[in-house]
Amino acid sequence: MTICFISAQYLPTVGGVERYTYNLAKKVVEAGHRALVVTSALPGLPAAETSPEGIEVFRFPAWLFMKGRFPVPKPGAALKKALASVWDAGIDLCLINTRFYVSSLYAARECKKRGIPAIVVDHSTGHLPMGNPILNAAGAFYEHLAADYLRRCPVQFYGVSKAVCQWLSHFGIQASGTLYNAVEPEDVRLLADAPDGVNWREKLGLSADTRLIVSLGRLIPEKGVPQLIEAFGRAKPEKAALLVAGDGPLFAELSQNCPEGVYLLGSTPYSQAMQLLRQAQLYCLPTYYAEGFPTTFLEAAACGCPILTTRTGGSEELLPDVSYGIQLEGPDPARLANALSAVLENEAWRTSAAKKTAQRLEENFTWAAVSRRLLEIAQHH
Repeated sequence: MTICFISAQYLPTVGGVERYTYNLAKKVVEAGHRALVVTSALPGLPAAETSPEGIEVFRFPAWLFMKGRFPVPKPGAALKKALASVWDAGIDLCLINTRFYVSSLYAARECKKRGIPAIVVDHSTGHLPMGNPILNAAGAFYEHLAADYLRRCPVQFYGVSKAVCQWLSHFGIQASGTLYNAVEPEDVRLLADAPDGVNWREKLGLSADTRLIVSLGRLIPEKGVPQLIEAFGRAKPEKAALLVAGDGPLFAELSQNCPEGVYLLGSTPYSQAMQLLRQAQLYCLPTYYAEGFPTTFLEAAACGCPILTTRTGGSEELLPDVSYGIQLEGPDPARLANALSAVLENEAWRTSAAKKTAQRLEENFTWAAVSRRLLEIAQHH
């Protein structure tokens, strides 16, 4: 079979959708099938190439709006030339990520015109934040227009979590099911336990018995990092440190008002981030962003790190009750502070929760399981 993945952005751009596309395409190739990835062009990258894993990548000319976050295909002869061989490749199924990109609308139109079976996989549980109320309203209006267009194409919709499927009903869309976000637990653990990995306590000059609270991700307001830092300052846990790995627009502001015991690590290589999770006593994501299913949840579970989060996409599926992890209703610093104190003082709960969550991960949220589901969908179209 030939599976074509449409992703507005792709590697070397690093993000949840980009990793989702890469890992599923990789598994399709490993299963003996052909995987094509169609994405927007970036300076210095070839228009077409085959990755070492055997994934065929095609890049179309695009305008890179919103600092590259919202690529828009440039119509014309160059676009047709870039993708001519794609549409003639005998595609059995086209997987389109996600519903609101212009490239998604373009792909759905082409699939309809050419009779190619297509599915749209969505990754969010809310409207894309645009920075201010007027832009937020404009963005939401556009998303509804895009969803209405896709509904009129012969495509099926899937979500990376049940929460995403529920959000799709906001647009009058009935999801056909889930194609979960996932990780490869063994690969994560190989990085986390690398012999030459970073010992974060030694690197930061912390004692061996310091308890580590970890936050991973882009430093944007919606991720709740300012509230987490405030909560840590309120809790003032003994022999504990809060390590924040990630960069973004809040980095400079947070650096100026950092309480004692908080370490802003900036951009951190992926392998070192996994080592950080492996060595930590708690992973914390107090997000109020429209997460579909944060990959960091799954990585923390693979590394044996218990989770404290706000309710978001996928959290209830990975953490069905309090014996698996803690879910708060919102990123209130006072509640966060109480939860941090309680979790740090309960080693028995942390050990049990980490074990149960890791087992649930292995049973439901691996790329092998998700790729099998994808190939089943392709076979039935």
